[in-house]
Amino acid sequence: MPAHEGRPGHRTYDAVIVGGGHNGLVAAAYLARAGRSVLVLERLDHTGGAAVSTRPFAGVDARLSRYSYLVSLLPRKIVRDLGLDFRVRTRDVSSYTPVERAGRPTGLLVGGGERRTREAFARLTGGEREYAAWRRFYGMTGEVAQRVFPTLTEPLPSREELRRRVDDEEAWRTLFEEPIGVAIEDRFADDLVRGVVLTDALIGTFTDAHDPSLKQNRCFLYHVIGGGTGAWDVPVGGMGALTDALATAAREAGAIIATGHEAVRIDTDGRTAEITYRTADGEAVAAARHVLVNASPQELAALTGDAPPPPAEGAQLKVNMLLKRLPRLRDSSVNPREAFSGTFHIAEGYDQLAAAHAQAAAGELPAAPPSEIYCHSLTDPTILGPGLVAQGYHTLTLFGLHTPARLFARDNDAVREELLKSTLAQLDAHLAEPLADCLATDADGRPCIEARSPLDLERDLRLPGGNIFHRELAWPYAQEGTGRWGVETRQANVLLCGAGAVRGGGVSGVPGHNAAMAVLEAGEE
Repeated sequence: MPAHEGRPGHRTYDAVIVGGGHNGLVAAAYLARAGRSVLVLERLDHTGGAAVSTRPFAGVDARLSRYSYLVSLLPRKIVRDLGLDFRVRTRDVSSYTPVERAGRPTGLLVGGGERRTREAFARLTGGEREYAAWRRFYGMTGEVAQRVFPTLTEPLPSREELRRRVDDEEAWRTLFEEPIGVAIEDRFADDLVRGVVLTDALIGTFTDAHDPSLKQNRCFLYHVIGGGTGAWDVPVGGMGALTDALATAAREAGAIIATGHEAVRIDTDGRTAEITYRTADGEAVAAARHVLVNASPQELAALTGDAPPPPAEGAQLKVNMLLKRLPRLRDSSVNPREAFSGTFHIAEGYDQLAAAHAQAAAGELPAAPPSEIYCHSLTDPTILGPGLVAQGYHTLTLFGLHTPARLFARDNDAVREELLKSTLAQLDAHLAEPLADCLATDADGRPCIEARSPLDLERDLRLPGGNIFHRELAWPYAQEGTGRWGVETRQANVLLCGAGAVRGGGVSGVPGHNAAMAVLEAGEE
């Protein structure tokens, strides 16, 4: 969408939304469909925030989900309510994790049917025990997902209400009360299997299996409850297809979306607010009954003049690649099309993850950086031009773990390049040919690969410390000060509708939905 597509008028809006990322667009669509006057102020020249699709490689017809990759936490309710033209596709393979055992390349393929997964476990571990434990453990998390996921778009339950909803004391203790490392070590014996389970507790969160704060448990919970199944699906057309559909729904319902408009201050008496914003033509002011801030808690504090909350740094490396072909694997028993269509775990054994965390916590880059990758185009080739598809080109997206923002402070560019080199070396160790030989080149002859550190994400997207969740994830139940919907602030008419809200994080639209419900409820009082 071009800058200044919408222009604020000189009137009082029912709601001004600061930030045109996916949560802000969800809130705008709900409120406009309910007959409220809505203005969205977006500082960039396009909507979408971190949930965008772009062509990062010069002269190459590949539209990649640049920052956020997969969809799990977006409720179908939101898609239905807003009439979105948006679809996802499931992945037949959940994950593949390569490893060398007894000097031979092997690995664990999860997916392709129950029989095949059981056989993969048996080949790796030499028996049925680990697979049986896997089935029991994920049977338990599946039951929890069915009970907890529907509550995300309801008023916050109390802790006891959610506990009654879960209705399984063992599951409650395992996921909500004791470090997830206890459950993993009690239930699984194989180091690789333990590591595969633990990864869901670490994505975007710098922690370890036995952290007494249980932030690893909160991360794990959000990764296994999505859609009531825990499945992570591929957005058809890329992540930008979702935010484009949301922007269309908001505009068609009557919301004004003003790109190139940066909010710089919010003044409110709790009943009406004035939002000062900056454009290429200077500063202006919009008035509103409610302000919904689709930004981090740090940005909210800067807008209102409050003391900022302590930052929670990000700890991930994000890499986008375009390949001329998928690389061959050292483990010849697995087809690369299957291995890369699911989540391909690299250096993510349980002991490897612990060692990487300890090294990073001591201020060093991990010697064996853990990461995971997947190939969007295997499930959804529409993100590539027909010519690239015909030639067998594919995308790869990589998400590295245990690299906190502090490690990049001395020299972001140099550390990023050093980390990228060592991360790809870990992948190459499991390939029968170097990944570099498979990389496509852009119109200028440069390899089609780009990497983003936490500091890059902070600069590009204003994620505090590069934290993809804006701050530490919260339990999905009410605590002191969380309010009825988990979006409330100290000002009655200012709401936080970004990933830093309670039940935020990920591409979900949940904070946007909940902030809209809070506004609509306030209008009924």
